[in-house]
Amino acid sequence: MTDSIIHTRDGALARLRFNRPASLNAVGFEMGARWRELALEITADPTVGAVILDAAGPAFCAGGDMVEMSSSDTRGADVTAVARTVHEGIRAFVESDKPVVAVVQGAVAGGGLGLMLTADYIVAGDSARFVSKYAGIGLTPDLSVSALLPAAIGQTRALRMLLDDLTIDAPTALDWGLVTEVAADPAARGEEVARFWLAGATAAFGQAKRLVRAGAHRPFAENLDDEARTIGAAFDTPDARARVAAFAAASARSAARRASPSSASNESR
Repeated sequence: MTDSIIHTRDGALARLRFNRPASLNAVGFEMGARWRELALEITADPTVGAVILDAAGPAFCAGGDMVEMSSSDTRGADVTAVARTVHEGIRAFVESDKPVVAVVQGAVAGGGLGLMLTADYIVAGDSARFVSKYAGIGLTPDLSVSALLPAAIGQTRALRMLLDDLTIDAPTALDWGLVTEVAADPAARGEEVARFWLAGATAAFGQAKRLVRAGAHRPFAENLDDEARTIGAAFDTPDARARVAAFAAASARSAARRASPSSASNESR
């Protein structure tokens, strides 16, 4: 494996950086395999509490590497195989209990939209631009775009992007719900979000992410059963017990202050 995606760790924070800037981080065969390998590794690691997904160079991801595919003996079966490889990594992140924040700059095109939407929180820079480009080159959506794009922005807007090759800017992406926020320094803001997760009830953030992601694709009764089981398991953890006790104590103190004679006298004045 090469360094098409760089994986680093800082305690419980895992970082994945797309590292093919000369190709606008387009996904080729090797990069697809690397993505799956790292996704399976990170999501199976209990010491990982949060993930940052970012990219080197001027663009986040230009989708599939059309240059690599057109200059080789690539057949449709090869494209299907690499798509399925990348899909395994996407599914691993989406279905995991690891909250992911994506830091996005420049172009996000084609399958890059799907990789971006693997994240649960997306911070875009002012220069970010988002476009499908599939139909323009005679191809159809892959890398989860047909599922995650309409889930984020609605079917009508997703179809407009896919059928009209519409390019939208960062403010429009924010208005449509494609990204979570736009920041002047997206890297710093992405780091801040990940650190917030790690400084708080990390496991609870991760399970909340998992429940929401899974809930979109399951029967309601199954979601309710998962919620009940998950909150019970969380309640038995030392972290949750300490937080619940602290919250209860603070609530009791607040109630006592409200009920005290001095408080009642102040309120009457």
